[in-house]
Amino acid sequence: MRKLLTVCLGNYCRSPLAQAALTRRGGAAVTVRSAGLIGKWQDQPANPAMINAARRLGLDLTHHRGHQITLEDLDWADDILAMDAAVLHTLHAIDGARNIHKARLYLPGRDVPDPMSQDENTFNDCAVTIEAGTALHLAQRRP
Repeated sequence: MRKLLTVCLGNYCRSPLAQAALTRRGGAAVTVRSAGLIGKWQDQPANPAMINAARRLGLDLTHHRGHQITLEDLDWADDILAMDAAVLHTLHAIDGARNIHKARLYLPGRDVPDPMSQDENTFNDCAVTIEAGTALHLAQRRP
């Protein structure tokens, strides 16, 4: 079973959505976790606007609770998927060379824009972008 870790700044918007989308697409072939670089939303639900955007895609984020990244999370993952270049840079700084070979951007060559403090349409667009990106990590839908 492949282990994927999605990481954004706070584990409040983007990485929880990516976790849900990758879990749905990957089925039993993957285990997906998400985490944030900062602990501001530790143990808190996902952003309400992202919960709504997820619902529109048939995903449920109501059970999500924020988690601040640990070195154990990085060691656990087969692939570490950063939502933007700043997150990827910070992951490299946190972990040094130990897991650098496993970490990359969720969307090759570009950031998933952070929708925080934006309108509902921005959250919806972000969710669609993340959901579409699952195909880059999981070639086919599993039952």
